[in-house]
Amino acid sequence: MITMLGSPRKCCDGLTRRETLQAGGLAMLGGLFGLPPTAAAAAANANSQRPAKAKSVILLYLLGGAPTQDMFDLKPAAPDGVGGEFKPIATTAPGIEVCELLPESAKWMHKSAIVRTVNHKAGCHNPMPSLTGYPEPLPSIGVVQDSLPPSMGSVCEFLNHDRGDFPAYVHMPCMLGWGQHIRRAGPYGGFLGRQYDPLFTECEPTSDKPSPGQYHPQVVLGTPQLPAAKLPPGITLDRLNKRRRLRQQIDDLLRQGEDGEFQRAQESALTLLTSKHVRDAFDVESVPADIRDRYGRTLFGNSALIARKLVEQGVQFVNVTWDIFWTRPGKIDGAGWDTHQRNFGILKETLLPNYDQTFSGLMEDLAARGQLEDTLVVVMSDMGRTPKINKHGGRDHWTFCYSVLFAGAGVRGGTVYGASDDQAAYVKDKPVSPADICATIYACLGIDPEMQVPDSAGQPVRISLGGRVINEILA
Repeated sequence: MITMLGSPRKCCDGLTRRETLQAGGLAMLGGLFGLPPTAAAAAANANSQRPAKAKSVILLYLLGGAPTQDMFDLKPAAPDGVGGEFKPIATTAPGIEVCELLPESAKWMHKSAIVRTVNHKAGCHNPMPSLTGYPEPLPSIGVVQDSLPPSMGSVCEFLNHDRGDFPAYVHMPCMLGWGQHIRRAGPYGGFLGRQYDPLFTECEPTSDKPSPGQYHPQVVLGTPQLPAAKLPPGITLDRLNKRRRLRQQIDDLLRQGEDGEFQRAQESALTLLTSKHVRDAFDVESVPADIRDRYGRTLFGNSALIARKLVEQGVQFVNVTWDIFWTRPGKIDGAGWDTHQRNFGILKETLLPNYDQTFSGLMEDLAARGQLEDTLVVVMSDMGRTPKINKHGGRDHWTFCYSVLFAGAGVRGGTVYGASDDQAAYVKDKPVSPADICATIYACLGIDPEMQVPDSAGQPVRISLGGRVINEILA
């Protein structure tokens, strides 16, 4: 139990107990604690560090299963009922083609590498393989991840605990699955500890009109916000900075029992509340209109824009998810990339044009600012979709072959790795596991994929979970 001293309604500095706990809760949502002794020892004993080609990663995560055969691995010669409605177009990389609905993305293939043979057997709608490398099925969608491996971002948080104003790992626009009342596994600290969870932002998604049905998704609008980041009425930054003794009012037993971690959480929460750098990073209104328009003024576009601003401030891993919003706040987007019906209508009306705009806007902005040389952009999904088109004009779940795109820092541009069969159904050559993808991302960041960290039983575990670096796509 948390007990506050002083007035039952107000703390000595004018904040209510509820507001105090909101500030503490803000830090609890992010990986903002100090590095414990076991973590420090593991980091110190890591194997030889690889030279970092990338300082930061922006992961564009397309939740639901993006269709590789309608984006990056088209099969125009496939039989009817498989190949789809879209045609391939040439790109800036000789020999590489992409979907005709991705004309702006096509301009960046000379800076990109496509891995066309990713596969796993961990089940559908399971983000664990893609975000952690963990290859096993989960007992349920909302399984507690405390005993499971950490996400790539959490490993970055683990190794970069002393961040000043910013955490090392941020996840936008909301907790994964929030829009469906599901807490999906994947983006968490796992057995490293909840203190290495990301800083999750919050959002209030809207659309110009409600969706008439699950497979008629609307464009999702909105902007990620820091949770509880607004100061209570009457509390100025100067006043809050002068009275940071707030944490001292927490019950002594709680402070001692947590070995000081709650104190660090409070301190980190107040830093987020008071830091001008943090507030500026989440301020999209001050960004010139033409730049905002390049990204697209959607929730996904605004999230990617903030991600660019965050890596500019030194945040190492930013996850930007195209999430699904069906149960809250209203029926806006019931499908996301899970296109069991109207696959081609959804892709043409909503998914591909908005993805194309945001990806190209991000690449253009990074390049213009000189950040593309030290920022790795990764586009991935939790799985792929069936080569066969079902009776509803949709594609169903498929984990046996799909694509992941790498771009920017550390990437050998204009590269394709692996080949699928003539229907993009199964791997023909050079299979790649999600653990291989994770190992390659670690290598770009200069993190040794063979580095060991302690699991929940204190036993050493390689962060790559046995994944192999795909050196063929690296510069």
